[in-house]
Formats: sequence, C-alpha cells, structure tokens
Amino acid sequence: MVDKKSRGHINSDLEFKKKKHAREMKYQVLSFGLMIGLTIVAFLTVATDGVGSWFTIPFIILLAAIQVIFQLYYFMHMNQKGHEAPALFLYSGVFVAFITVLAFVTIIWW
Repeated sequence: MVDKKSRGHINSDLEFKKKKHAREMKYQVLSFGLMIGLTIVAFLTVATDGVGSWFTIPFIILLAAIQVIFQLYYFMHMNQKGHEAPALFLYSGVFVAFITVLAFVTIIWW
C-alpha cells in the first residue's frame, strides 16, 4: 500500500518529467522550424541569379554546418548528460575531417 507521502513524491516526479518532456518537445519543434527556414534560405540563395558562386557555396556550407549542430544537439540529444563518450568521438572525427580537408586544400592551392 502506498502512503500519501510517497504518492505525493510520485506525482511531483511525474509532473517534473511531463514539464521536462514538454520543454524538450518545444525545443525540437523550434529547431525543426529553424532548419526548414535555413533550407528555404539555401534554396533561395541558389535560385537568385544576382549572387555569384563565390558567395553561394560558402554560405550554403555555413547553413549546412548550422543544421548539423541543430541535428546533433536537439534531435540526437547530444545536449543531455551521459553522451560524453559519443560526443568525444564525434568531435574527434570532425577535427580529423577538418585537418584532412585543410591538408587537401593546401596541397591543391599552394
């Protein structure tokens, strides 16, 4: 039999979890909307003939990097505790990829 004190604790814990899930859902919906907006901006940038490729390509790469950050932190839950090891491997991979691209660009254009 559950007494009133433990029932109150269970109810408060349930309310806390509901609020936490509602907040996470709000961030996911907001992030999804921002990613749709960034995608529309990227398409409009390409569709506009007034902007040269010297601006369009780096701008689209920047928008893609922003979308990757949103994907990792809000949809893949990398902002929560307990994801330190996957985050370390992910950031190490990004660092190695950056060094590799930098080396190729240096070799080709130097």
